[in-house]
Amino acid sequence: MRYIAYESRPPLPPGPNSLPYIGSLITMLRNKPTFRWIDRMMDEMNTNILCIRIGSVHLIPVRDPMIAREFLKDKDEISSSRPDCMSSYLTSDGYLNTYLAPMGDHWKKMRKILSSDILSLIRLKWLQNKRDEEADYLVRYIYNRCQTNVEVTKGVMNVRVIVQQYANTIIRKMIFGRRYLGKGSADGGPGDEDIEHADSLATIAAYVFGFCVTDYFPWLRWITDFDGHEKIIRDSLLTARKYQDPLIDERIKQWKDGVRTKEYDLLDVFINLENPQLNAATIKAQILDLILGSFDNMSNNVEWAMAEMINEPMIFAKAVHELDSMVGKDRLVQESDLVNLNYIKSCVKEALRLHPVSAFGLPHMSTKDTTVSGYFIPKGSHILVSRMGLGRNPEVWDDPLTYNPDRHMNDGKEVVLTDHNLNMISFSTGRRGCPAVNFGTTMTVMLLARLVQGFTWEMPPSETQVDLKENLQSLWKAKPLFALVRPRLPHHLYELK
Repeated sequence: MRYIAYESRPPLPPGPNSLPYIGSLITMLRNKPTFRWIDRMMDEMNTNILCIRIGSVHLIPVRDPMIAREFLKDKDEISSSRPDCMSSYLTSDGYLNTYLAPMGDHWKKMRKILSSDILSLIRLKWLQNKRDEEADYLVRYIYNRCQTNVEVTKGVMNVRVIVQQYANTIIRKMIFGRRYLGKGSADGGPGDEDIEHADSLATIAAYVFGFCVTDYFPWLRWITDFDGHEKIIRDSLLTARKYQDPLIDERIKQWKDGVRTKEYDLLDVFINLENPQLNAATIKAQILDLILGSFDNMSNNVEWAMAEMINEPMIFAKAVHELDSMVGKDRLVQESDLVNLNYIKSCVKEALRLHPVSAFGLPHMSTKDTTVSGYFIPKGSHILVSRMGLGRNPEVWDDPLTYNPDRHMNDGKEVVLTDHNLNMISFSTGRRGCPAVNFGTTMTVMLLARLVQGFTWEMPPSETQVDLKENLQSLWKAKPLFALVRPRLPHHLYELK
């Protein structure tokens, strides 16, 4: 009877031949970066679902929206957990956070807190003044650099530095109530502390679920840090927490001593939760979780959008025309205007489709044996939904490698950045859908709108086209975007108090 049941089981998805016990480990190590190896294999095998065995773990990459929906919607109940891995365990301080935690009571508790107390629409409105301050500061900062640096740089600026600064400062402002971790630099930009902190976050984000050998062979951790991932993550966590944790400890003490009596930011909200009350370790883990989940997506998206738009002046002109028509040139665009800026939102959405911040979303893990798209998916499989594969799938998108915001315009209907049909992944869906979708959408669209409305952006005089090559090790632009910047609004609008 057992033999018959085994024979009737559906096959595993197609995949490479593997060795006993270690599976495809050697091949994976020889083909770095792993996400590009996986993408090549799917092309070579002409499949939208793959099965790669590493040790006892089956990796299941997916780049077809129908299969992705089957995992994340139809089979959401058994596909919503996260793998228990060294990288995620360290980053979450033993799964005290939300995004990396496996399914369970703690995840349910934290997810409810985020949805109702931290990232709700009411909280989005409550924090608007802080976002407004940073949006105004951004415009003033770029304008001042246009005035003071013109003789040195001839008006050419590093767009990556600008958008990363904005992403980091606005998140710090909403969480900690402060723009800088130190004093900042003399020109109003980030200081050494902020740069070191941001670099550590980028490293953590790159190495969490970064195909680390000990994530699949955990017993190796007791022998050696096989590929050096653990040391890299531990060092980066120490750096990030060196700046964050003292701020949290000090704030907790201020509330305990009665020095602070009114909530001004998200850290205050976390500290004053009553049902349930969170301890310091959980607050620290969740703060890091929020920052990691937001800082790089916004800046990567807007840098790519700006690069593509500068290369296509007609697209840029259309975005400028929408802002001039809907907002005008006698005031700065505000969050209340965003509902009317469908083309700006389409520019953001198209960058999310074509240039996602990472190759895969955070992995899901099947908690039971199941069947998806006619294939057997063993319990414990790591399901990797490909952001790159979905967004560039030629069976879904016409001319998928071309940046074309018009493809998202829909007869005057409001453009939204989410796609619950999973033709692309912006904020995912299902139980593990991003609870910060409203925050992420608002801040990203606002950043692009302020940049496009406030300034002209052109290629430096020595260049004829923006280089759109990707970094081999990631999906970031290989070279930072440099652009010639000039103010385009009346000067009094930049002189903000």
